[in-house]
Amino acid sequence: MKGFTLVEMLIAAAIVALLATVALPLAEVTVQRNREADLRRSLRDLRGAIDAYKRAADEGRIERKADRSGFPPTLDVLVEGVKDVKSPKGDDKIFFLRRVPRDPLTGEKWGLRSYASSADSPQAGDDVYDVFTKSAAVGLNGVPYKEW
Repeated sequence: MKGFTLVEMLIAAAIVALLATVALPLAEVTVQRNREADLRRSLRDLRGAIDAYKRAADEGRIERKADRSGFPPTLDVLVEGVKDVKSPKGDDKIFFLRRVPRDPLTGEKWGLRSYASSADSPQAGDDVYDVFTKSAAVGLNGVPYKEW
């Protein structure tokens, strides 16, 4: 007689179910860990570009009014570029990003904090001092993503 008995089939199904219950949470944690890595990378790129813009403004390479903070007015300016006033030709541009990365957690636009707003209650304003995700979720480290 060839084949499996009913008991053997039930034992095999139970083993497969047990393995699936162990593997599924591990896969979910792996997906969340990858999203968190994307979030860290995107925040680092955006914040680095914002800092580079501010540095260029402080060096006098970007024209700015005396009452401005020196931070970019929008994230799009980082991609579009700004005129380099110290360029010998006078028509060169300084670019800070190739593209604005998307928020990997929400897929929406980033939350913006202006220089004039507090860290406790970030608000958009005349410039972009910092960026944050609008996700209400909490990271694997227990810190809300908004506070990263």
